Amino acid sequence: MIPTVVWGTGNVGRAAVRAVEAHPDLSLAAVLVHDPRKVGRDAGELAGLGRALGVAATDDVEAVLAARPRAVVYAASGDLRPDEALADVVRAVRSGAVVVTPALYPLYDQRGAPPEFRDPVLAAVADGGGSLFVSGVDPGWGNDVLPLLISGLGSTVDAIRCQEIFDYSTYDQEESVRHLIGMGNPMEYEPLMLAPSVPTMVWGGQIRLMARALDVQLDDIRETLDRRALDATVRTRTMGEFAAGTQGAVRFEVQGIVGGEPRIVVEHVTRIHPSCAPDWPTPPDGGGGAHRVIIEGRPRIEVTVEATDEDENRSAGGNATAVGRLVNAVDWLVDADPGLYDALDVPLRPAAGRLGRK
Repeated sequence: MIPTVVWGTGNVGRAAVRAVEAHPDLSLAAVLVHDPRKVGRDAGELAGLGRALGVAATDDVEAVLAARPRAVVYAASGDLRPDEALADVVRAVRSGAVVVTPALYPLYDQRGAPPEFRDPVLAAVADGGGSLFVSGVDPGWGNDVLPLLISGLGSTVDAIRCQEIFDYSTYDQEESVRHLIGMGNPMEYEPLMLAPSVPTMVWGGQIRLMARALDVQLDDIRETLDRRALDATVRTRTMGEFAAGTQGAVRFEVQGIVGGEPRIVVEHVTRIHPSCAPDWPTPPDGGGGAHRVIIEGRPRIEVTVEATDEDENRSAGGNATAVGRLVNAVDWLVDADPGLYDALDVPLRPAAGRLGRK
């Protein structure tokens, strides 16, 4: 069994505790929390498992890492604290652990990552013998392993489009939804996630990964952006009211340009309510969210993935698939050499030993 720590018990961390507990080759060694109200509570309770796991949450990072866990699932957010998240991850890698996380966008394409992100991790690998794999859902498997796998089913491929289409009213992270993405703010408000170059910072690595796997040279990476206002005030279950006239939907693309044309595209269509921008793409069933890959070519191929978790919540389902990609890579990383890995290095494997397992 591989002793594994889950660091954080928010939207991603809850799913991580459940995934570690379910994996036949992993054992939950510790759970790290930031909120003092969570300290001492059982991990099973925090993860919504409905049963105790016998692991009490702690905020003592030094003690947990001093115990030399073999793996760490870093589930704390990096959206608003990238420097702190990088420092935490480097600390865990230097302790000798295999670390998996969705938190550090620049390291999804680790070969193209800025030196200020890549160099500290490589130094920690050299010092402590740990490893790091950064991935998720989008960015993550929704625009690396899934489109690349499907592209292999075609005879000719003209373009690849990866879409995330989501109703964010089910997303239980109000600060990100309102301030990072701008939902519910005046249309003149400039949200950080939509600022020029930021989408490329987050998703450009996925474009580069796909280009590398497809053996094509990128001319450029470009961005497009469209925003829509709400026609009427709406109220959400998790985040309260969003007023008429404020931002209610966003559509942007990060485009990999090949031969002067957008050939590799990551597209996001995000709403706070289905009534906003109804002419934009929607999930096939009109539900809360989906990830779709479209291969334009011969044949034309379209695959849509819908995941649910935590009372049929699509946002929670997406988080759970991101966690699955990471946690299910831990045993492979433990057997591999110490290093910094990306999605083209780490295989997506069948759920061996887990069929029918509670």
